[in-house]
Amino acid sequence: MGLTQKIVLVTSGQPSLNPRLVKEADSLFEAGYDVTVVYLYWNDWGTDLDKQLLPQKKWKSIRVAGDPKNEKWIYWPSRIRHKLANIFVSKFGYRFGLPELSIARGSLNLMRKVKGLKADLYIAHNLGALPAAIIAAKSNHAKCGFDAEDFHRQEVTNDQNSREFKLKKVIEDKYLPKVDYLTTASPLISENYKKLYPAIHPETILNVFPSERERLKMTKKNLKLFWFSQNIGKNRGLEEVISSLAYQENVELHLLGFSMPSIKEYFKKLSEQSAFRSENIYYYAPIPSNEIIKFASQFDIGLATETGFPLNRDICLTNKIFTCIQAGQAIIASDTSAQKWLLESYPDMGFIYKKTKINQLTNIIQNYLSNSELLEEHQAKALKYAQNELNWEHEGKKFLKKIVDTIGK
Repeated sequence: MGLTQKIVLVTSGQPSLNPRLVKEADSLFEAGYDVTVVYLYWNDWGTDLDKQLLPQKKWKSIRVAGDPKNEKWIYWPSRIRHKLANIFVSKFGYRFGLPELSIARGSLNLMRKVKGLKADLYIAHNLGALPAAIIAAKSNHAKCGFDAEDFHRQEVTNDQNSREFKLKKVIEDKYLPKVDYLTTASPLISENYKKLYPAIHPETILNVFPSERERLKMTKKNLKLFWFSQNIGKNRGLEEVISSLAYQENVELHLLGFSMPSIKEYFKKLSEQSAFRSENIYYYAPIPSNEIIKFASQFDIGLATETGFPLNRDICLTNKIFTCIQAGQAIIASDTSAQKWLLESYPDMGFIYKKTKINQLTNIIQNYLSNSELLEEHQAKALKYAQNELNWEHEGKKFLKKIVDTIGK
């Protein structure tokens, strides 16, 4: 295997906001491939993180379609084109190439740029990147793969009459049958895509990270709960967590992610209504994804509070729950189908609670408060799973085998 084999990864987001893509790019480069990542601007704080991340990488990265500060003359035409495409889709339907233009801002820029990069394999992350990868592969007589971190057509809504569902269905139905391989981030996402496209054989590659050996010391003063996402917001399960903490003086809630002042005020009012001290809620700005496991290791319990709606939230396994496992935290997870599968497959590292039963969540937290041995047992079990199997060293081998099976050594 040598540098003669070129692989282009394509995303409609940014590398720092797509750690799964970064793990793939790193693994491919380390395996000897010539790797290029093509991406779009998504937001300012993601751009700040990219400035820290990308100079550390040996693979190439190319941003297209501009940004609203430094490349306005490219960015704003792409936004206008995207807006017009969505209007025209509503008026004329899903034809004339409109779905490709409306699936993502900058999708046309991606298609043009990626088509001009000759490679042996194109890998799309996000539906907005899929047309670009398929078109480039056809034009350059190459192979194409797609990584479905989510079940996209029901990522936002279960309403099959909605424009969101119809648009994503059109893109999936047109392009997924053309991929040479499909990977997903959970067994249930694989099952659902297999039902839709029986000729495709999805491979599940869990959303884990490289093993983290450096850990921060836990302090035993209070029980520390940890939750993170790119954005801290409403209807993510945090309301139930705060409500479950009524009158708990020795519990802290630590939240990592981008948060608006209005969100902090919202949770402050909610905590006051729930008789939980708002000063026991701590907020942290986003940090690079490769630092999150170490950061999380200072907390006791990882919260995976998926709401289960729409369907994607019930069947996905986010990097959140695996980060908490790899940080050596005990796990408290809502009873989505995917999370129940995970904790049944890897038992004795935490508890499942029913999403609608706040009292169950309260009882689990109180159980950990009163039984420090149980907490330590679950933390140790999580860390053992992380060291032995739930890590990128294990899952990355499956990914690289898929690449070799697709384009050879």
